[in-house]
Amino acid sequence: MRIVADRDRCEGHGLCADVAPEVYELDDEAIVVLLHETVPPELERKAEAGARVCPVAALRVEQSTGA
Repeated sequence: MRIVADRDRCEGHGLCADVAPEVYELDDEAIVVLLHETVPPELERKAEAGARVCPVAALRVEQSTGA
């Protein structure tokens, strides 16, 4: 799976980084930065949880469609 971040929509609340610091962080301007291009399987649940808590829906989960 992968996460798509809409950096223009991000308001810097930081909830994603609070929930899943192994997947998300905020840059110097408080905009989300993804730490993985493809989310490792062991972090998928955290990545999904971080995306869900975004109050402005700036994060979207995309499932892999094949090998």
